[in-house]
Amino acid sequence: MKAVRLAGIEQLSVAEVPAPTLAPGQVQIRVLAAGICGSDLHNYRTGKWFAHLPVTPGHEVMGEVMACAPDVSDFRPGDRVVADSRVWCGECPACARQHFNLCEKLGFVGEVCDGGFAEQTLLPARGLLQVTDDLPPQIAVLSEPLGVALRVVNQLQLAAGARVRVAGGGTIGGLVALLLHEVAHCQVQLVEPNAERYQRLANLVPLQPLGPFDFAVEATGINAVLSQLVEEISSGGRIALVGLFHHSADFDMNRLVEREIILVGCSVFRDEQRQALALLPQLADKLATLVAPAIGLDDVPGIYPHLIAGRSPWLKTVITP
Repeated sequence: MKAVRLAGIEQLSVAEVPAPTLAPGQVQIRVLAAGICGSDLHNYRTGKWFAHLPVTPGHEVMGEVMACAPDVSDFRPGDRVVADSRVWCGECPACARQHFNLCEKLGFVGEVCDGGFAEQTLLPARGLLQVTDDLPPQIAVLSEPLGVALRVVNQLQLAAGARVRVAGGGTIGGLVALLLHEVAHCQVQLVEPNAERYQRLANLVPLQPLGPFDFAVEATGINAVLSQLVEEISSGGRIALVGLFHHSADFDMNRLVEREIILVGCSVFRDEQRQALALLPQLADKLATLVAPAIGLDDVPGIYPHLIAGRSPWLKTVITP
């Protein structure tokens, strides 16, 4: 079968590889859609977080069940499923609390095992969620990043009408902006240098002019952006961090102390992907306007530099093998 393979930093290619063989607890899936995430680009640039190389990337996966291991009873061939991207140990204190996003050995599909940038993939049955047949693959696959965005909104702990500034209108920042409007009913400001992407979001969300704000979302992973949010947010404000930083953040910690600014981390999701799946039908038409025309596996190595440069006017690029 055909698969995208990452062999090292900026070493991405398409290759023919053997079809996967079922092991206990696993489900064989024909991939119908796989989303390219900012963390895929981060891994490509840094080589971080992989258990082994080469590996097939891709943790945003939607597909159709082909076969199940004998010990799997929750799924059957023909079922449509999405992947829970998290791979947790099940043994640490966080896992004992069912807080799998805080697992001490947390890994991700496409990093600790082969992911969805392929015609087929194997995934553990415990990490699959069933979806209805009427949900288009390119919408269903958004349940994973939408779950991440919903986690951010939940971590902000805000009330309707709150003034929120979102820094970064990529996949997660843009989905957060949409949820802040559609679900949390907040006043949303957006900072996004890509004018086409900003306008695409402005078509869906009544974006407010930049002004005072009490809550913020850092979705860029850029030190200067975080520093600016710390300086400009109202005293006592809360900033949710979801961007992946390439370097250690550097800002004046005394500003947090003096103005009682709260920084809160947002690690993937807890049960928010399930909640996101329930929201998808009502958001499907809006989400469809944020997804680029689908690409094939052969297009993936060429699209990475384009996405890294931030030139895409879309919020999400989806592969349809």
